[in-house]
Formats: sequence, structure tokens, C-alpha cells
Amino acid sequence: MNRKMLLEELHRGDYKVCLKTSTRLPEESSRPLNPKPAVPVAKRAPHKTPMTAQKPQATKASKTKRILMIVLTVVVVLGILVTAGYFVKKLIESKYFFCSSSVKFIPLELACDGKKDCSGGEDELSCLSAFTENSTFPVRLSSAQSVLQVFSQDVGWRSVCSDGWTLKHTQTTCAQLGYTNSPKSTIISVSKLSSQRTGPFTAVRPGTESTPIHVATTDIQECKSGSVISLTCSDCGQVRGQDRIVGGADTLIEDWPWQVSLQQNGQHSCGGSLVSPRWVVTAAHCFPDQKRVLSRWSVLSGQSSMSSGGSSVDRIIINGKYDSDKNDYDIALMRLTSPITVGDKRKPVCLPPKDLNVPDDAPLIVTGWGLLEENGKPASKLQKADIKLIGRSTCTSSKVYGPLVTPRMICAGILKGGVDACQGDSGGPLVYSSSSQWNLIGAVSWGAGCAEANRPGVYTNVDEMLNWIYTVIEKNL
Repeated sequence: MNRKMLLEELHRGDYKVCLKTSTRLPEESSRPLNPKPAVPVAKRAPHKTPMTAQKPQATKASKTKRILMIVLTVVVVLGILVTAGYFVKKLIESKYFFCSSSVKFIPLELACDGKKDCSGGEDELSCLSAFTENSTFPVRLSSAQSVLQVFSQDVGWRSVCSDGWTLKHTQTTCAQLGYTNSPKSTIISVSKLSSQRTGPFTAVRPGTESTPIHVATTDIQECKSGSVISLTCSDCGQVRGQDRIVGGADTLIEDWPWQVSLQQNGQHSCGGSLVSPRWVVTAAHCFPDQKRVLSRWSVLSGQSSMSSGGSSVDRIIINGKYDSDKNDYDIALMRLTSPITVGDKRKPVCLPPKDLNVPDDAPLIVTGWGLLEENGKPASKLQKADIKLIGRSTCTSSKVYGPLVTPRMICAGILKGGVDACQGDSGGPLVYSSSSQWNLIGAVSWGAGCAEANRPGVYTNVDEMLNWIYTVIEKNL
């Protein structure tokens, strides 16, 4: 059958033709009329991150914010709890003493009262003590010339001649007097002495360089060298160069680096004066019965502005003759647990030589953080005031204080009023400049009001307390 006849037969539909070959017809599509679903050619799918591996940015930021808020809330709550705990602790400590051995609290006034209220008596182990000297401290510096003198029961005070004197003697003697830093000696002609020009005298024996000076000497009628020893034992009382206390002005601790704040439970209570890197002179009346537990006290030094903290204390010793009714013998010493580091902001003031004899109306300085006015607010910054020494005859006159002023007291201020120490200044320094150094001549003690006319401040007379001070320090080295 030829091609033409085959086409005609197909158009008539008389029978089917099964094609075994894929013969392409002109003008016809080669695609089947009913094709099977095409199987797509496998292609490399682009990389996709599973939906569970990444969350929208907004969700992450919200979660981070919630975490930060939770952390901040926890920090704030902890801060509040810590602060509250601190103040609760301070409140409890101001009222009670904790007996650790028996795990109980007792009223603070029962601690250091001479009775054992805690199991084992721990409430009486760390307390203020009193001391009364019963002998004369055997070494001193005398007069504005700082002449070295030693004491014997038979002869009394004798000036030490320069005969046989060595640098080692200087070092040994200054060590007996307490604070020592670069000690040095000079000689003074006997003819130029302000007192005791004719003796009695004493001189060191050979081979006694390391022997306490009062033991190393022997009495002589006159100095073969014609001169005596004057000592400078330290750099005490020296400052970088030169007022509220009532009527005073702001000042800096660098100008008065011996000034300290005595704090009970972190609160300023009294002032005091460094007289060595470890010892502070203050007033006995700063320690009434309820303030005699050592652990409650600290000493803040080196600060112009009032703050809390400072050095711990391991001794508080008041004069055994202190009379709270008369304010007599109003002096105490505090020993720091460890010495302060001496520098521009922390430096001891000089204890004065015996019989310095400060003249009436001499210019003096008093410093402290006490009230700015009577019944007023305490100072936040250290204050200083320029006042004058008021002569004993004036101070003991009927128009001032009369017989209330004892030999253990001196008066200083301005008689017309307006400038004075006040509450909070107690125990603080009254200083006088002599021979280019500041000497501690008084400690703030008492007065009638603050800065009133004819009612000057009354201060403990340090000159009268020198024997007690040196004895206490020697016995508590």
C-alpha cells in the first residue's frame, strides 16, 4: 500500500495502525495527545535553613529585654535587702551587744559594766580601761628649747650635758619618747638656758648608747662641754604651709593632718589628734558608760570631708582621775590596731615640751567637724578657727568661770564671743606654732554654750598630762 492509499484509509477510520517507529509527519507535533505526567529533571534545591533554627528578630529582642528586666529587678531587690540589712545591723549594734558564745543579745549598757552577762564573759573582754600613773615618766623635753632632762627620785629633773653624747644616744632616747622619725640633736650653751643654768646636770657614761637614757647617765656638778642636749625626735607638727567650728571657715586636712574623727558605729562622735602613727589623744568625756565597747569605735584620718569608716581600735584608755562632774583630768588615749601611713594628709602633731609657757593672747588654732552654731548642724567639711590663749587669771575670774577651771585646764577663744569650738569638736586639737612646728597644747573639753561672750572654750591642759601620756604609751607598746 502506497503512502497516499494509507492516508485515505486512516481518514476513513476502517482500522488502526500501530506504529512501531516514531515516523515524524510533516506539519504535525511529535508530542503524544495524552502524555503522562512529566517527571521533572531533578535540580539542586537551594539551601534553606529549617524554620526551627531561626526566630524573628523582634522575638529575640523581646526575650532579651525580659531577661534584662529580670536581672535588673533581682539586682535592685538584692541592693535594697543589703542596704536594709546594713541599717538593721547598725541599729541593732547601737542598742545591743551580741554574745556569740551563748547566741543572744544583751542591752549595750550591760556590756563593759564590770559584770559578765555573756557566757564566758566576752562582753567584758574588749572594753575601755582606765589608768592612773603612780610614778614619774623619767624622760622629758623641757621649755621652748626642748632641753633633754632625766628624772631621779633623789635629785629630781636634771639637764643632760652634751659630754660624750652620740647619735646612738639620740636614737635610743627618742625611741623612749614615742614617735621617732629622723631624730637629731643639737647643743645649747648652758649660759643660754632659759632655766636651770646652774644645774643639776647629768651626763652619759661610756658604752651606754643602747641603754635607756635615765639609766645611762650619772650626776655631775657641771657640764665639761659647757653645753646641754636639745632633741628633735620627729617631723611631727610640720605641714605644707599656711576658717565651722562656730565662726570658723572651711579648711583642708593637709593643713591639719593630725585631725581625726572618732566614730561610733560609723557616726562622728568626737575629734582627736594623732600624736604618733598609732596613738590618738582625745577627751575622756567622749566615752560615757554606753560607749565603752572597743569594737564599736573607729578612727577616720586623712579626710577633709566627713565620711564613715577608718582604722579599727584595740585600746581606749582614759585617765583614772577623770571626774565627769568637774570635767577634770578630761583626757584619753586611743591605740589603733595598726599604725597609719604618715603622709601629707596624715601626720602626728608634736606633744609640747614640758613648760612650753605659751604666752597669754598667743594665737592658737582649733579644728573640727562640730556644730556650726549652738544647737545647729554639724559641719560636713573640716573647720578651723583662729583664737587666742586666755590668761589663767582672766579665765578663773568671777566674770568668766571662776574656780571651775582647774590646773588641768586652759581657756582659749575670744572673750567678746563669736568664735568657739562646739558640740562634736570634743577631744579635738588646740595647737600652737613654735619653732616651725605645731604643738598640741589642748584638747577640746567643755564650755558654757558656744561662742558666747565671756564664756570661752575650756581645754584639757596637755602640759599637765604629759607624764600620763608618755607613761600610757610606754606601757602599751
